[in-house]
Amino acid sequence: MSDSRIPVIDLRLWTEGDAPARAALARTVDEALQTAGFLLVTGHGVEPGLRAGIRSAAREFFLLPAEVKRRYEVKVGGRGWLGRGAEANGYAEGTETPPDLKESLTFATDEPFEDPVVNAEWYAPNVWPAEVPALRGLCEEYLGRMAALEKELLSLLGYALGQAPDFFARHMDHPTYGFNINWYPGTEVVGEPEPGQFRIGPHTDFGTVTVLDRQAGKGGLQVYTDEGGWEDAPYDPAAFTINVGDLLSRWTGARWRSGRHRVLPPPSDAPAEELMSLVYFGECTPGTLVESLPAPVGRVAYPPVDSHVYLREKLDSITVG
Repeated sequence: MSDSRIPVIDLRLWTEGDAPARAALARTVDEALQTAGFLLVTGHGVEPGLRAGIRSAAREFFLLPAEVKRRYEVKVGGRGWLGRGAEANGYAEGTETPPDLKESLTFATDEPFEDPVVNAEWYAPNVWPAEVPALRGLCEEYLGRMAALEKELLSLLGYALGQAPDFFARHMDHPTYGFNINWYPGTEVVGEPEPGQFRIGPHTDFGTVTVLDRQAGKGGLQVYTDEGGWEDAPYDPAAFTINVGDLLSRWTGARWRSGRHRVLPPPSDAPAEELMSLVYFGECTPGTLVESLPAPVGRVAYPPVDSHVYLREKLDSITVG
């Protein structure tokens, strides 16, 4: 995939750069998000050691016996363990696929909200596996870093649209961000893929921005564009992969693309390949009304939508069973 479609940007040009550097960065961001809906971002300040520590601790959990992991089993949108067969992400876009070939540990913000009904639905306590005590501290540190990074990114994105830097960020005072640790084992664990089965089926993300720390592999991330169809996503070990979700795309009046993507199944020439992704899903504060920016910025006037009504419908749509 050409660098022009998914460029690497240095976030320090936004946080430390002068006005011309910021303006040039904003143009690059705007152009890239119109094409594929993806960016690679360096200069984020999140240490590789933290990410490696989470992977190591999470792998300890994923290698536990199934009967132990089932103590933490939840459905999509819950806090805990999602086993293989729990999700089919292709369902969200109407693509019928077999269930996704992955396991996940899922965590999220659990700071209480003032509305007890909203609190019960979106701010349930996290469930931390007792068998891997190191995981909690690592993930809580990572989530704190991600929440700060999300606000910085959204400030840049508001500026890139010619809006005030807090245009998006002011709706993130009490967000329901989520965090998935996705484990993609080889065929010795998941078996031979069925026809049309993926580690994660083709879909777009549902919220504002997704911050992905991934590993390169033959059975890795692919991104869809009108120009190139499905192509392997570019990879930089120092960069986070950032993509626009559905709600942010609606907010921009479809100026920016909700990035369609998938994760390939274990490759036939490397069936034992094992990958792990750390996926932070940025969301709004519950009750946020997402309204399309008008022309000339926006291109489609979507009906206004309650952010969390939309999110709940999408989460339900990918739940298997």
